[in-house]
Amino acid sequence: MPIPTPLHPLTSALCKSNEWREWSGYLSAVTYEHSFEREYFAIRDSAALIDVSPLFKYDVRGPQAQQLVNRIVCRDVSRMQDGQIVYTPWCDDDGKVVDDGTVWRMAPERYRITAADSSLRWFQDCGVGLEAEVRDRSGSLAALAIQGPKSREVLLQVAGADELETLGFYRMAQGEIGESPVTITRTGYTGDLGYELWFAPDHASLVWNRLMQAGQPLGLRPAGLAALDLARIEAGLLLIEVDYVSSLKALTERRKSTPYELGLGWTVALDGPDFVGRRALLRNHARGAEWALVGLEVEWSELDRLYSSFDLAPQVAGRATRMAAPVYRDGIQVGQATSLAFSPLLKRYIALASVRSEFSSIGEALELEMTVEYRRSRASARVSRKPFYDPPHKRG
Repeated sequence: MPIPTPLHPLTSALCKSNEWREWSGYLSAVTYEHSFEREYFAIRDSAALIDVSPLFKYDVRGPQAQQLVNRIVCRDVSRMQDGQIVYTPWCDDDGKVVDDGTVWRMAPERYRITAADSSLRWFQDCGVGLEAEVRDRSGSLAALAIQGPKSREVLLQVAGADELETLGFYRMAQGEIGESPVTITRTGYTGDLGYELWFAPDHASLVWNRLMQAGQPLGLRPAGLAALDLARIEAGLLLIEVDYVSSLKALTERRKSTPYELGLGWTVALDGPDFVGRRALLRNHARGAEWALVGLEVEWSELDRLYSSFDLAPQVAGRATRMAAPVYRDGIQVGQATSLAFSPLLKRYIALASVRSEFSSIGEALELEMTVEYRRSRASARVSRKPFYDPPHKRG
């Protein structure tokens, strides 16, 4: 049975829809109002608060902490500076992705890894023989994301952190909100300007209330998983068990993916330390990936054509869907779309899809299966660049 997060007493009082979803064993609001649109536009136009406490958090400490993290992940963390954060997947011995997340270098002998899935046993197994300890901090740290173009403006009013105004993308700083010490990271899952705050669960009410009080005049509002899901698709960000399956949970070999097949080849440091899966990925890189994760776009005119054949206006607005849909080329299935949504901001129907590599070039003409009036139809689609939405202020 899902349990409440440290922020649940506050979020439950605001959740008018009473719609919740299980996230890593915790209750998470899907939408606070009966429709999620205002929460989505808060992310894109002002600022939104998202309870991300269910994320798994692991601290790696000890004289050989760096060696252990380098054994686990595909990135070379020896190149990191104190206060820097990187995004990375980690793989099994066959080079298939187990999970993805962020690595923080907090000090030369202290790192933190955040993940969507439980990885404690995996990390500890990787550390056998090394003078380093992996500690699960998941229950002892609450986490709150503040995302949107006005998120910095809100934080500056309440967070005491000297370098906050100049904090770089994927960097971290120590500060305080009221009497609560907070770690502030310039990270998020929306593809917009944003920060994530990490603090003791006992301070959840203080942190939330200070942010809400400062942010309401600027349009700050709480946002749930429905708004977050749409924002992350626009940002081209993957979701485990949706856009790929962890190699530890896949029922067949065909369900497993390498970083190259997920568009994450840029994270793989083949010239770095000998991480788990490196030898397999050397072979995979040499022969090329069979699959590629791409963006797909369907123009409004194509949706209009499809729906008008049933005497209907296009009916695609609303929540993102995680129901996979086949992708075709010349009548032959060449892949599947795994995350699909109509973007209110871009006014286009977009999707993340895994297709055979030979059909993954930008502009490639494909077809996406869509169901209209209980009939399966195909809409013309084109491979597009990811992310779909990438505003300059995200890194500015």
